[in-house]
Amino acid sequence: MAPESISFSHAPVLFLETMERLAPRPGGIYIDGTVGGAGHSRGICERMQGEGLLIGLDRDPDAVAAATARLAGYPAKVIHCNYSEMREALDSLGMPGACVDGVLLDLGVSSHQLDTAARGFSHHQDAPLDMRMSQEGLSARDIVNDWAEQDIARILRDYGEEKFAGRIAAAIARTRETSPIETTTQLADIVREAVPAKYRRDKDPAKKTFQAVRICCNQEFEHLRRGLEAAFDCLKPGGRLAVITFHSLEDRIVKQQFAAWCSGCTCPPDFPQCVCGKKPRGRLLDRKPVTASEAELAENRRSRSAKLRTIEKLADGVAYPR
Repeated sequence: MAPESISFSHAPVLFLETMERLAPRPGGIYIDGTVGGAGHSRGICERMQGEGLLIGLDRDPDAVAAATARLAGYPAKVIHCNYSEMREALDSLGMPGACVDGVLLDLGVSSHQLDTAARGFSHHQDAPLDMRMSQEGLSARDIVNDWAEQDIARILRDYGEEKFAGRIAAAIARTRETSPIETTTQLADIVREAVPAKYRRDKDPAKKTFQAVRICCNQEFEHLRRGLEAAFDCLKPGGRLAVITFHSLEDRIVKQQFAAWCSGCTCPPDFPQCVCGKKPRGRLLDRKPVTASEAELAENRRSRSAKLRTIEKLADGVAYPR
């Protein structure tokens, strides 16, 4: 597929808020770990004014092709890899350890992936069950048809916070005894029939199941934990890591990791002086997560659940007063 034919979304969420917190400048080095359609990346490049380097990473080959085309003429390199492999990507470019001024992670599924029916991410469109961001490896079809009923129930609870996980997993197991579950429509219908009728009225109950299967299929939480560590390690002192999340589970992972980096002395309050020697490694730019403005909410419904958190890496030896 030619890059020009790939219709990735050009409406990056929380764009101005992200640019303000990353504060890209000429001569800096920045990483967009989820480059997608390069909307945020182009904003970073424009603020670099032709000086420095933007490194775009993505596991989706469609995104790599689209971003490569859209960043042509900018000081940018696009690499096909998962953002959890950020350190390896820098090594491949011959770049030293903590050399990066800013990292952006815009998590979750992209508009292109949701809107392209054949990718199998959406419960609103009929397509083969797939959901693989990398377009290789374990698929949603594999999970739904091959995993044990109790394992399916577990991922629906853990990754989808689904209260009817047991009922849905049992319905999936019954259905596949007759024939494999092949399409998104089949799976969505199974979920809708498995939950009580009153839960179908306000919102589509298939949403949580699709979220859970997608997260499991792509190992999103595992990559997030590794990616946060990799990103923070790549930052130079004063560098910033900005993360945009779209649901509570991934936001909780980011919040807890940021809190750990920002925590200092852990001695009991009645100690006259610190003996643990622990110092904070970062500071939060905002006390609470940044959310979309009313104007953005009116223009882009996918911004409704977006939360932006940003942390700045402190130099070694910097400490907050107790």
